[in-house]
Amino acid sequence: MSSFKIKALSPALLPVAVLLIAMLSLQGGASLAKSLFPAVGAPGITALRLGLGTLILCLFFKPWRLRFTRAQRTPLLIYGLALGCMNYLFYLSIRTVPLGVAVGLEFTGPLTLALLGSRRALDFVWVLLAVAGLWFLLPFGQGLSHIDPLGALLAVGAGACWACYIVAGQRAGAEHGPATVAMGSLIASVIFVPLGLTFAEPGIWHWGVLPIALLVAVLSSALPYSLEMMALTRLPARIFGTLMSLEPAMAALSGMLFLGETLNGTQSLALLAIICASAGSTLTMRPKSNALKPVDINSRDEP
Repeated sequence: MSSFKIKALSPALLPVAVLLIAMLSLQGGASLAKSLFPAVGAPGITALRLGLGTLILCLFFKPWRLRFTRAQRTPLLIYGLALGCMNYLFYLSIRTVPLGVAVGLEFTGPLTLALLGSRRALDFVWVLLAVAGLWFLLPFGQGLSHIDPLGALLAVGAGACWACYIVAGQRAGAEHGPATVAMGSLIASVIFVPLGLTFAEPGIWHWGVLPIALLVAVLSSALPYSLEMMALTRLPARIFGTLMSLEPAMAALSGMLFLGETLNGTQSLALLAIICASAGSTLTMRPKSNALKPVDINSRDEP
């Protein structure tokens, strides 16, 4: 009986486990990337991450072999542009905002998807709990006046791109899965690699930066985005969006371990509320018979 239950649960738990690994990789890479800011700048690390990550993805997945239908091409273009813009705005934001807070503000994008996809009263409990946590991360009030408003605004802008990334990626990647990431990353690189190189610091041209930049590309792009696409095409958009609320906590932990960043008591409680919302959403998730059904980018319905 126990083995039967494990087999029955594994299809639902696998994409959740894959998503957790992707988040750990992404936030570790973000901390490493922030350590390069003095040498190459935020635009420079965006160019390195996207350029090197795209190269790795293309060598592995060979996206030129993929065939996309006419209906998939527009979502694919939106997915690629959202991916690049999300990276660019996020790195600009963490120049002046702690990593955990920036990711918390960025989560307003997936949270909006979770709210729009909610149908049961219990769904709204988890979403509202996440909203409460995010409210205390916003740069308003006496306690959080030290957070840079421009950096916070850039993080929220990255969150809007994140929402587009989720919805368009679910439609574009329904057939090709993780290989879609290579094509999306290639689209992003065409625009944001030249842009990043234009505004990069002079240190970007030093050979000593390359090994760390390669590690950032693997941890922040090639590995997590491939894993995210695997989960994205196997989970409803609402569940995927709410699960991503674990990212701020992982980012805060990464910032403390690798960058020496600290959060005050209010911020820590806010992140705890977001974690509870994510855990609650996952534990009360109802299985769907067809989680692979593509989402209509013009619709608010779950896939």
